[in-house]
Amino acid sequence: MTDTPAPARDYRDTVFLPKTDFPMKAGLAAKEPAILERWAKLGIYDRLREQRLGRERFILHDGPPYANGDIHMGHAMNKVLKDIIVRSQSLMGKDAPYVPGWDCHGLPIEWKVEEAYRAKKLNKDDVPVDQFRAECRAYAEKWVAVQKAEFERLGVMGDWADPYLTMKYEAEAAIVGELLKFAESGQLYRGAKPVMWSPVEKTALAEAEVEYEDIVSTQIDVAFEIDSAPNAPELVGAHAVIWTTTPWTIPVNQALSYGPEIEYGAYWMASDDRLIQVLVATDLVAQFEKRTGLLNEDVNNGPHWTIKGSQLEGATARHPMHALGGFFAKPRPFLPGAFVTTDAGTGLVHMAPDHGEDDFELCKQYGIDPVFAIDGAGMYRADWAWLGGQGSVINKKFVSADGPICTDLREAGALLAASDDFKHSYPHSWRSKAKVIFRATPQWFIPMDASSAPSPLRVEGRGEGQPSNAAPGTAPHPSPVPDGEREPGNGATLREIALDAIAATTWIPARAENRITSMVQGRPDWVISRQRAWGVPIALFVNRATGQYLNDANVNARIVEAFRQNGADAWYADGHQALLGPDYDLADYEVVKDILDVWFDSGCTHVFTVEARYGEGTRANLYLEGSDQHRGWFQSSLLESCGTRGRAPYDAVLTHGFALDGQGRKMSKSLGNVVDPLKIIGESGADILRMWVASTDYFDDVKIGKEVLATASDAYRKLRNTFRYMLGALEDFDESERVAVSDMPELERYVLHRLGMIDTELRQAAEAYEFNRYTRLLTDFANEDLSAFFFDIRKDSLYCDAPSDIKRRSYRTVLDVLFHALVRYAAPVLCFTAEEVWQSRFPSEDSSVHYLEWPSLPSLDESIPHFMKRWSVVRSLRSAVTAEIEPLRRDKTIRSSLEADVQLMVDAGNFERVAGIDWQEVLITSTAKALKLGPMANDDKAISHAIHVEPTTLHKCGRCWRHLPEVTVDGELCNRCDEVVADA
Repeated sequence: MTDTPAPARDYRDTVFLPKTDFPMKAGLAAKEPAILERWAKLGIYDRLREQRLGRERFILHDGPPYANGDIHMGHAMNKVLKDIIVRSQSLMGKDAPYVPGWDCHGLPIEWKVEEAYRAKKLNKDDVPVDQFRAECRAYAEKWVAVQKAEFERLGVMGDWADPYLTMKYEAEAAIVGELLKFAESGQLYRGAKPVMWSPVEKTALAEAEVEYEDIVSTQIDVAFEIDSAPNAPELVGAHAVIWTTTPWTIPVNQALSYGPEIEYGAYWMASDDRLIQVLVATDLVAQFEKRTGLLNEDVNNGPHWTIKGSQLEGATARHPMHALGGFFAKPRPFLPGAFVTTDAGTGLVHMAPDHGEDDFELCKQYGIDPVFAIDGAGMYRADWAWLGGQGSVINKKFVSADGPICTDLREAGALLAASDDFKHSYPHSWRSKAKVIFRATPQWFIPMDASSAPSPLRVEGRGEGQPSNAAPGTAPHPSPVPDGEREPGNGATLREIALDAIAATTWIPARAENRITSMVQGRPDWVISRQRAWGVPIALFVNRATGQYLNDANVNARIVEAFRQNGADAWYADGHQALLGPDYDLADYEVVKDILDVWFDSGCTHVFTVEARYGEGTRANLYLEGSDQHRGWFQSSLLESCGTRGRAPYDAVLTHGFALDGQGRKMSKSLGNVVDPLKIIGESGADILRMWVASTDYFDDVKIGKEVLATASDAYRKLRNTFRYMLGALEDFDESERVAVSDMPELERYVLHRLGMIDTELRQAAEAYEFNRYTRLLTDFANEDLSAFFFDIRKDSLYCDAPSDIKRRSYRTVLDVLFHALVRYAAPVLCFTAEEVWQSRFPSEDSSVHYLEWPSLPSLDESIPHFMKRWSVVRSLRSAVTAEIEPLRRDKTIRSSLEADVQLMVDAGNFERVAGIDWQEVLITSTAKALKLGPMANDDKAISHAIHVEPTTLHKCGRCWRHLPEVTVDGELCNRCDEVVADA
């Protein structure tokens, strides 16, 4: 009977495999809420403030979102980016507080409360103002609580127990205090300029509240009969023709404007069975003929006669509705306008100072005031000729070619052409989505260019929308600006100071400076008043006799204190005489009822948040918002601070792009392409969303969808597995095992040097707020330098060398250094995972990875730079060998690189450079020889080489699986393993 050979021994129990309870599957959606609860119990934010007390402070001032509705992807992207920056600054050893805030006043909230009224068929105007304001406050409080929880779920660390709210009493007191500073320095006036007005919301709008959409309008050509022309008598009886896309402005026309250098020609045309002479710019006659088709002759034959625009000086024309008498009977003067061009139309422009900025400014020069014919609902006043109560001017039916205005112009013989087909871009309220109009109403302004104010506007004795007999203005009361670098109202204009402040600010990316500079250069005076109820009132008393607002320091102090005690509601109580005090009689004063533009509110947040918490004169290190805030919060904060302090409230401003869907489209409910951050968090966890934010080039618009998130998830998974490996490989590591750098093998010292290089680049990226680069550096180092190279080479030593072996101890020492560095680097981005990793290795009820500071790396000897090139060559050759081995693995000639024998021929120059390398270890092969190939390649960066790979004939060690000469039969132990097992 033949003896059966004994089975080979299984040596797996003698191999030192990594051991860890840290799971490969993240399960973030379930784990993260528990980590949040732990942080809440620790009071992690307050503890950090204690630990960083006295350190250099870094203040990222939070731009306030509106407190209405659940957060969207733009919110999530913005808040995560802020949190990453704040955490990175804390990691770099700074005291980096973060005070979140909300914008609680204004139309977004008021509109929602009104919607509830409308659903019940109630009129908001029938509700007592204190009741309505209380409902707005309650609505804002509800959504502050909801959004607070949602932001916290993102992992955003901040002072959630004491956020700033623009509706807190101390905030409202600070806001009105800032308003009164503008008033005291003469930087405030009430005027009647045209502003963008929403007939639906019945209030003025700021530019930031307007968006532009393409519409189709009615375009008309209207004839104004010339009744006098001192410089060109032949014009009398001819018809000056204007072209407009806003027919509703014709009834309030007060003048015509011409270009002094434009050539105008007289042409005969047939209209309503009569022959009339029309005056249009010669350069535009072909367009005019195309619209009307009424010219009586071939336009190529030219006009009967021509004149220069300057000859129209002193001429007048009759309004098409002159037969109605009164306002319409007054002759309409021709005025020279630098804005008149021959780009489109007829080269003549009709002027309605109520409804256009150019119109208003030009007419103002010639003493022509607005007439306020259109009310807040966008309808003509009931007493305005024949149009009162017929409908809103934004109603297309009202202004169509068959509407009342065009019908009456046609009957008057003045309508030469009308068509409902003109496509163009037009402003809409971003809230109601309804068209807005330019409308002159009494509003409060902060001047951009006036260092002192003009005469006051008197509104006594007339209702809203009634004409005024006075010019816009206010009473100048210049006073010094506190802490100002330049003083508005005392020589420098607000525009000049703001432009200087922009130049002194760091803009990230740099192109943002040009954007905001152009906006400030061209912006009109700041309209700060709104005709609504929910907000901070413009707490001023205006003298009924003079039109001047009261400027008394004692009165102003009482107003601020009343707001501090009772909030802005104090202005709506019966206490105005008490605020005025004994020196003034309330009967002599108008109590201003307008409220402040919410952009003024949010522009003041630096006052009651940054300065109130960190000291007067303190400014934020950084403001960070989306690119739309160049015309919003960035600008309102800039103008408010420049007007009261003479400088910007920030040192630097970072702008990020918008979050688009996976195809690069704007997210829209109508398109069904909205990506909900709360859904992503609920399914995959906040760290996946945070990984996506940090990985994007957020200085531009970014995409998010299934494919993009899958890429972020894959990057996260690889980084998580790196941590998992290190945790297992470092099991039971203690200080007695640590090896000095000088005693380490060259590979370990090389990896430490690579870590030092990455450390420097990561810090630079964090300081530049370039977390796309930061995250790429971190993941590439973990994947390429560690997992695919260092860990791969050293796994044999980790698994099979004796615990006392210097190589294994060196490797574990470097792993410990890597762990402490990488978990810190990852913490700002993957705040939950980094905490999980840290607690897995160093469990403690009282510790957190977020208490840690930037890693302190071991110093290296001076020889390190000399072999950096050497290891660069080694890694390049290793990649080349791996590429040669892979086909043999695919066709199953060999099962792993350990079964390969490699002959590597290297050019002479690099051969000397890599002398002494243990190629079997580096290549993880059975055998490997490096031979000199020949002369060095011409390009010093190139490596000439030749590789030969064949299956080994050596036997495999039963423990380490290496194929070695000393192993005589498969399963037998090699010398090293035999010694390790014997000593175990």
